[in-house]
Amino acid sequence: MLAALGTLAFLATLWLLTVVGATVLEESGARIAAALKGKPVQHLAVARLRGRTRPRFQRAMRAAPRWRDAA
Repeated sequence: MLAALGTLAFLATLWLLTVVGATVLEESGARIAAALKGKPVQHLAVARLRGRTRPRFQRAMRAAPRWRDAA
């Protein structure tokens, strides 16, 4: 039973390393390939826009009771 749990932990670690490695290659694979070929990196036209907006503060609203007419 202990060997089965050890194997499961090993396989889970191996899977996690594979997922992390694939993510790293997906994000910077072009730069790594250019570095291995000795070519300058061509910057991709990917713009990340960060909008700086002021937070809009709203006055606190207070509830007032509404009385119904007993008619």
